[in-house]
Amino acid sequence: MENNKEVETMSLSEEERIIIPDENGEEHLFEVLFTFDVEESNTSYIAVVPVEQGEEEEQEVFAFRYEEEDNEDDFKLFAIETDEEWDLVEEMLNTLIDEKFPE
Repeated sequence: MENNKEVETMSLSEEERIIIPDENGEEHLFEVLFTFDVEESNTSYIAVVPVEQGEEEEQEVFAFRYEEEDNEDDFKLFAIETDEEWDLVEEMLNTLIDEKFPE
């Protein structure tokens, strides 16, 4: 990992799905690809894909920083704003792809 950050994978989803509203309040169903924590900064990230995407299509992946609420089923999503955060998410996604589809 870049800058030797300690990253722990929390889970790889088995058909875990969440609903995320867009800026117009319309709800969309997403499948969770993975979540992971960065212990050094005490932050958590989630990567999701829209369920309505066809499997033949190139998958559009969305990533967010998230914080769990008191009820562990509830959490808040936050936009990823820094290049460093995007690099972490991209590296985790590339690792997942390499594991699922080795050359």
